[in-house]
Amino acid sequence: MKTAQETVERLHREATLWPRSNRYEDFEPGQRFVHHWGRTVTEADNALFSTLTLHYNPHYTNADFAAAHGHPHTLVNPLLVFNTVFGLSVEDLSEGGGPFLGVDDLKYLEPVYPGDTLYARSEVTGCRLASNRPGYGIVTWHTQGTNQRGETVVTYTRSNLIKQRG
Repeated sequence: MKTAQETVERLHREATLWPRSNRYEDFEPGQRFVHHWGRTVTEADNALFSTLTLHYNPHYTNADFAAAHGHPHTLVNPLLVFNTVFGLSVEDLSEGGGPFLGVDDLKYLEPVYPGDTLYARSEVTGCRLASNRPGYGIVTWHTQGTNQRGETVVTYTRSNLIKQRG
């Protein structure tokens, strides 16, 4: 009978390593991505995120306060909305790449409430070789996050250094 350690070692030897994400050459301006399944944001997600990030705006944690300000429920913390949509895009855009360079033109367009499901899609808006980093290019994407009704809730542009092949 094999030990658990022997089984793990055999699985590691036999595993196929699949390349992750895309490389610089895989992107071209105008190319569009519809990112995978989406993510439903729960009340627990919102409360935990807001608490852990010390974001104590009562709109995100107090249903009575949110209702008194015209909302049917607590709002989802906008930074959680952004991070969720951003996270949905990583596998397709930057997972195997290089350093994140930043976000520009971040806009929150509609409120998000617990129970809403967020989806993401992105378009390549720019590609250029990095002048000071051989083997890398800079890719820029415009990402749009929508809810289950197809309403755009957040948009932004971001850039990453992305490895070239070879």
